[in-house]
Amino acid sequence: MKVKKFIAPSMNEVMKMVRAELGRDAVILHSKETRTGGFFGLFAKKKIEVLAGVDPDPLPPRSPDVAAPTNGSLAAGREKANDLLAGELQEMKALVRQLASGSPSLVFPPPLAEVERRLVRQGMAESYVREVMDRLLERWYTDKGERSAAVVSEWAKEAVRDMLSSLPFAEAARQKKYVILLGPTGVGKTTTLAKMAGRAVLEQGKKVGFITTDTYRIAAIDQLKTYAHILHAPFAVCYNADDFRAAKRNLADCDLVFVDTAGRNFRNPKYVAELQQTIEFDSETETLLVLAATGKYDDMKAVYDRFSGLPLERLIITKLDETDSYGAVFNLLLDSRLGAAYFTNGQNVPDDMIEASADRLVQLLFGAERW
Repeated sequence: MKVKKFIAPSMNEVMKMVRAELGRDAVILHSKETRTGGFFGLFAKKKIEVLAGVDPDPLPPRSPDVAAPTNGSLAAGREKANDLLAGELQEMKALVRQLASGSPSLVFPPPLAEVERRLVRQGMAESYVREVMDRLLERWYTDKGERSAAVVSEWAKEAVRDMLSSLPFAEAARQKKYVILLGPTGVGKTTTLAKMAGRAVLEQGKKVGFITTDTYRIAAIDQLKTYAHILHAPFAVCYNADDFRAAKRNLADCDLVFVDTAGRNFRNPKYVAELQQTIEFDSETETLLVLAATGKYDDMKAVYDRFSGLPLERLIITKLDETDSYGAVFNLLLDSRLGAAYFTNGQNVPDDMIEASADRLVQLLFGAERW
């Protein structure tokens, strides 16, 4: 069966599209009303979304010139046709039962249903789960090859990877001179900063310096000063914008300067205002937002929204080794459209950090890779 999704402003227009593309034998499998566009939720336009299907290979009428099959071949042909028909009939019955129950989601063949359950368990947003499943459902009815659970899992990985393909990942590591890490308390900003600086020194031979504006957390200055001492890097503490400008002048001969910031309560709007008053965000600065994979998606989204007024360039996702659920990371990457620069997976400096990639996130989502 060939299955395709159609969207139009009205059911009448949708049906015209269905008949034009699939013919008058098409069957409506699912329909729902959606709203798109608008401004802050206002003036959104109503759309009708329909999932329709048609059998692209009906049995052709037998030509009178073709010799009648033998009893054996006729029986085998009937058995094969009956098996195919029975399989599609069971799928159609399941769809009809689901639609009759009023449930908004479709019943999928077992391999597809397993993919849906995994994505839901991973915490992927409903809209993104639906996008993946729409792609898989269309492929299920059009692909004539093997459709085992393993094959469908690969289809799903391809779909998720394609959804991430427009986001920047490893190329985010093109560092400007001043690398600023922002984020809430407890996500590992200082440790991540030390990892980045350690790699710059050990792998690239760069001369690095440190600036910290975190004068609120107990021992924060001492922690970063310890890393600076290990790397033989100059270090400056800033309490205001004048201190920050002076630190930049004093560290002018450094190739890279890593700027640590306080991880205070992100819900306080004064926090972001203080950052803007203290730090100069300009063409020489690369600003990265650090978030922990262990956080709830709603909290991660709230953090991103709070900092979105600053010139964020990429995300850094930490603590991926402390969770088995990565759907929230996937959601935030697509929602923010920022992509990710690094994934971190431990406390070891500078080892427990890798350049982020779509492939690595896909493997984590489908349980094919462990930290």
